[in-house]
Amino acid sequence: DIGLIAAEPARAELISFSPAYVEIEATYMVRDPLKAYSVDEIDKSGIRIGVAERSAYDLFLTRTLKSAELVRGEGLSGAKELFAESAVDVLAGLRPGLLDDATQLEGKVLEGRFTTVQQAIGTLSTNKEIAQYLTNFVEESKRDGLVEELINKHGMEGRLLVAS
Repeated sequence: DIGLIAAEPARAELISFSPAYVEIEATYMVRDPLKAYSVDEIDKSGIRIGVAERSAYDLFLTRTLKSAELVRGEGLSGAKELFAESAVDVLAGLRPGLLDDATQLEGKVLEGRFTTVQQAIGTLSTNKEIAQYLTNFVEESKRDGLVEELINKHGMEGRLLVAS
């Protein structure tokens, strides 16, 4: 009946979202020979960006990129494979995962972000009572410190932010 999922306009057609409980930075990983080292410099003609198909950051980049080309991999492993095989110049992803994969993939995670993924709890839009309950639960969990406590308990400081 519910799912922990990134709130995204394309998904909101079917899903009612609670307020976000955490924010996760989405950024890029590049190879050292690539000349662009700023998030703002990636959207250029000729740049191929690997992305996990249907991820929140894929949906965001699909709406916002002007010049770079998105190349979709099947899930996170497919996107990482594209980068590892040099089929793409850049890998888009959530900062925590990119930081974990940087050494293995021999990449550099850029400072800054192209978006912040708003992680929320979702339910079908027809579940109005559940949606209201989830809204109240998330607001109370942020206010009473539960979300921050769980971030700290699981060692995710600096990787997840309590949503404002």
